Order: sequence, then C-alpha cells, then structure tokens
Amino acid sequence: MGTFVTAVETLTAEQRAVVEQPVDALVLVTAGPGTGKTHTLVRRLEHLVTEHGVAAGEVLVLTFSRAAVRELRTRLTSNGGAARHIRARTFDSWALELLTVVDPEGRWRSGGFDDRIRAAAKAVVEGLADDFCDDLVHVAVDEIQDLVGERRVMVEALLDRFACGITAVGDPAQAIYSFQVADARERRRETNRFFTRLRELFPEGLVELALTVNFRVRDSAAEIALPFGRELRGDGEVTAELRTRVRGALLDTAPFGNLHDDFAATALSRSDVTTAVLCRTNGQALVASEELHTAGVHHRLQRSASERIVPAWIGELYAAGAGAVLTRPSFDELLPHLPLEAEDNPERCWQWLVRASSRGGENRTVDLRRLRAALAIGALPDELCEQPTAPVTVSSYHRAKGLEFDRVIVADPGPPRVGADDDPGEEARMLYVAMTRARDDVMRVDNPADGRIRKDPVTDRWARFGWQRWQRLGIEIDGNDVSREKPPGCDSFESDPVELRRYLLDAVRKADDVVLERIEDTVFGLKESPPYRVLHDGRPIAVMSGRFRNDLYRFLRGAGREPRWPARIARVRIDTVETVVGSGADTAAAGLGSHGVWLVPRLAGLGMFMYGGSTQDEDL
Repeated sequence: MGTFVTAVETLTAEQRAVVEQPVDALVLVTAGPGTGKTHTLVRRLEHLVTEHGVAAGEVLVLTFSRAAVRELRTRLTSNGGAARHIRARTFDSWALELLTVVDPEGRWRSGGFDDRIRAAAKAVVEGLADDFCDDLVHVAVDEIQDLVGERRVMVEALLDRFACGITAVGDPAQAIYSFQVADARERRRETNRFFTRLRELFPEGLVELALTVNFRVRDSAAEIALPFGRELRGDGEVTAELRTRVRGALLDTAPFGNLHDDFAATALSRSDVTTAVLCRTNGQALVASEELHTAGVHHRLQRSASERIVPAWIGELYAAGAGAVLTRPSFDELLPHLPLEAEDNPERCWQWLVRASSRGGENRTVDLRRLRAALAIGALPDELCEQPTAPVTVSSYHRAKGLEFDRVIVADPGPPRVGADDDPGEEARMLYVAMTRARDDVMRVDNPADGRIRKDPVTDRWARFGWQRWQRLGIEIDGNDVSREKPPGCDSFESDPVELRRYLLDAVRKADDVVLERIEDTVFGLKESPPYRVLHDGRPIAVMSGRFRNDLYRFLRGAGREPRWPARIARVRIDTVETVVGSGADTAAAGLGSHGVWLVPRLAGLGMFMYGGSTQDEDL
C-alpha cells in the first residue's frame, strides 16, 4: 500500500481526480497531448486493484493499437503488484479472443478484421458473450477518439450490456482515424461520435474530467500548436478558416531546408537528439526517406502498426539446430551469434520466447515447435516484433500518433485539397497531431513530393506518374513483395541456400540499396509481369512475389497500353532481414533443416523504372 501512496503523491490534482474515482464510476476523461494520459490510466488501474480490491482478471483495458497495449503492459509490469496481470487488448484482439471462446469451431483467424468485429458485437448483443464477460467489474477504454464504425458499435454494445465501471480516455482534437469509414459523409458523422454516445448511454452519472497540463513540451518553440486544442475539441464543425490558421502556425516556424543536402546530414547526425520528419501521406514519407538516404542520414521509415516483423535472430534459433526444446543455458551460448539489436535485452527476449511457446504454468524452456506454430499464425508477443529505434524517424502524420520526439520537422501539407471529400476538420486535426509530437522544437520543410507522386487506385500503391496520363515511372515496393514460397536460392536462381542465409545475416544491412532485375521476358501466368529477382551488390538474394507481379501488371495496364516491362527497378532499399515460416520439406531439401523456418530480405522504397539504363520519359 505504501508504494501506491507514493505513486499517488506524484500525480497532479487533475490526475488524482481521475485515479481516485470509485470502482463503479462512469468516467469520461479528455486528455490533450503530453498531459500524462497513459501515466494516469496506469495509476487508475493500480488504484482499482490496490485500493478497491478488484482482481486483475476483473479489469479489461481496450485500446486502438498494439503499441498502446505494449506501453500499458510495460508500465504495469515495471510497477509490480497484482495490477501487472490486468488484461490489456486491442479492440481487434479482444474480438478474436471472445469469438474463439463462444464459437471455437469458427475460422476466425482467417477472416477480416471488420467481419470479426461485427461478429463480436453480435455475440455481445445476443448474450452469447455473457459467460465470457461475467467477471467484468471495470472496463477502461483508451484512445476513444479513434473508435469509429464497427469498433465503436462493438464497444458500445459491451458497455451497454454489462453493469460495470468505465474509464474512457481520449482527445477529440486528435481524432484522425475516421478515414477507416469509407463513405465521406458518414465519416464526418463518425468523428468523435463515441464521446456523444457515452453521454447518451449514461445521461445520468457520467463524470467528465480533463487533463490539461502538458508535461511533454520543454521549450516554447514546441508549444506553437497547443492553443488550437480548445477549438479543435469544440462541439461545432471545424472550419476551413481554423485549418488555415493551424497551417499558418506551421508556416511561421523556422524552415529546415532541403532533406537531401549536406546541411541535413550535419543537422540530423546527433545520436542524442531524436528527430521526426512527418508527412501528410505515406507517399510523401517514401520520398522524404529517399532524400535522407541520398544525404546519408541513417533513419527508420515508420512501419504500419499492423506490420509484425519477426526478427532474423529468431530464425537463427532454428538454424543453430537447437532441437525441439531450447534451454536457458543453450540460449545463452547462442547469444554471441544472434543478430540482436542494440536495444534488445537478452533477459526480456528469453522471457518473451518462453511466453510465446508456453502451455501455461511455470515453463522454463522454449518449445521450438510451439514457437514455430506461433510464428505461423502471427501470435508472437508484440515486444518481439517491435521496430528498432533510430535517432531519425520518417513517418506519416497518422503513424506518428502516440509518439514523441525532441525535434519534429513537419512537411507542409500545402493548401486545401479541392474535392467532395475535403474535410477541413480532419486536415486540421492531423496537422495538430503532427506538430504536438515535439518536446523542444518544431520546424517545417516543403512537401517532398509533387503531384506526380500519388496513390494508384487500381493497386492501392503509391506510384510515380509522368505529366502525361499514360506515363508510369515507378511503383511502391512494400514489405510483403519478396516471395516467401521457398527459401532464397531455391526458386528462379541457383545459389546455395545455406551460404545465402549466411550472406543475408553477415552482408545485408538496413538501408542497403538493392535493384529489382527482370529475369526474363516470359510471362508464366495471366495478368502478371515477368519474374524479377532482388540484387544486392550484384548478387541475387531473393525473388519477387506473385502478388507484386500481379500489381505491376495491373499498374502498367492502367496506362491503357500494352505493358512494357522495366529491365530494372531502382531506388529500393533493405528495410530489414526477417524470419518467415513455410514448408519443412522445402527447408530440408535446401539443406536448412526440417523446421520450415528461413530468412528473407524485407524491402521498402518508391521504385523507379529503368529501361535500357534510362528513366527518361521518352524512353517509356
């Protein structure tokens, strides 16, 4: 009890008012950027367990992203006590968990997210989830401004059916995920609708509180966007005039200059200062990343929260021939040979491996067969799939939400877009989110991409277009474009798979340039391009997937002409080397063992088509 008293003493009066609400209270908390929302929510959860005697299993925390779940778990665990066992889930993972209990015969993992969410909401409404939720005493919902569409309906059904306490936390000024709703008019209605629905569901007894003190900002230069928060949280629609003022605040900040010159390389070289380059779209982020790469600036391109990349060192556990069970002494012997990241803690890595392969109970070994099964269905702990840190991060506004940096360089989104789907509120909130990520400084750069970089509606990939409507100059390469059907060296080019695995570990590094080379002119299937292989320093290391070849075909056919296949695709880089799972027969035939686990390079970049050594428009 003494530990919690000490923790409470570190709270502000606003935070304490949230933390000390009764267990059955219905609490709606508006928390602006940097106001200690997560800290307050963690203390609230600890208070429920420590002071009110609520069992950890009687508390459920729902939030939008895996990153938020991971942060909550980390903080609850670090503080010790029974609260560390509280269930924290994303909305999607909770829906899947519910469905696998109420209908264990259903093929829920193979369905889409929205289908699962709808099915979970239906199960709650029809009473099928009553036993599953019978022990709920308190539900905490984080990032409620992001609850739109089917997820909002599911959570409303849960809160309406079960008489439990509620702590709902969010910020209307940071509602930027309504794009998940396809219809533009419905999208506007969905924005911050959950706040309204809570007030309608609980017209009496809802306690509304606010966190207003910003703990993030350390320098006045980073405060520039904060005054707009009050207007963005208002009840009325956000006007075009307010959007113009938010953008005007950005234009008043100091210009950073070009991302691709020597100044950028010097200014961004400090490893003790974290910097984010934030762009309106993922396409612009790809171009910004390309410019920083040209300047020699080491950086990471922020991945989507849905991407779960299994690091290469896990694959090496199988390559080492550890057998069916890995003991801690064996793991320690392997450590010097595993390609761990600098921030990877071996003790925590071991604990997460045990958790991923555990049958429950006090297991002290890693069952590699169960671990492989977890790999195959994407069920590894999030901590094992975290993207490594870097001093410089390039991201879209959306992907930067929830993150913070010492310095933020925001790409000017430009003047308002013209069109029926233009939403000044959405644009103003996105820019507000981007500008409030900074602790010390906010700067600006011009939009790194012109109108020729846009999303192709056929493939849903970012692409390079020419000034003529038929011109197609390049296409986005994403992390799923390398073939995983067979181990590298076993398909479309001959190479010793064992030696190539070693090459991927020893010679292939993040941000290395690669080229996609057309292997031959022959098209083996309908509606796909010829095969392409990945060259690293002139050496083949992988082949491109059927998915990529199909998209390349559709993209070039969109020009209304017979496709002319590029000889090479340049401006592609290594994101990382990852572990994948496939056929044990394939790895056995390749001399890699019968475990069905191997390594592949993961790529990123906005590719540029090369024809006969040229990228000139007339060469198309």
